[in-house]
Amino acid sequence: MTYARIPVRTRAREEVLDITGPVADALPALGVTEGAVLLFCPHTTAALTVNEAADPDVRTDVGAALSALVPRLPFRHPEGNSPAHVRSALLGPSLVLPVVAGKLELGTWQGVYFCEFDGPREREVWAFPLR
Repeated sequence: MTYARIPVRTRAREEVLDITGPVADALPALGVTEGAVLLFCPHTTAALTVNEAADPDVRTDVGAALSALVPRLPFRHPEGNSPAHVRSALLGPSLVLPVVAGKLELGTWQGVYFCEFDGPREREVWAFPLR
């Protein structure tokens, strides 16, 4: 099966990045013109989500809300990144997005986000064609 590896470089410990463009750019190589694309995040301290892309404050608000939902507590995991693991579990590692006429079929305000909870790091998202 052909799939694409989309590189994602994060620059902060916690960051919400719009990856809609790189995902859309991967579609031709996947050969998806009608159907869907499966996005998978192979990292246990990062996640994927779809949300509003028109106002960049939404990314900041999502990050702040997740930090408030899962604060730094005295977790048992010795690496000190347990909040990142829990935040990742809340959002999840994958998305299935529709593709119509070779383009992502998102709502008017929607974008695809990579959520970093334990950066900065070199990450990637895997994209698989679903026909």
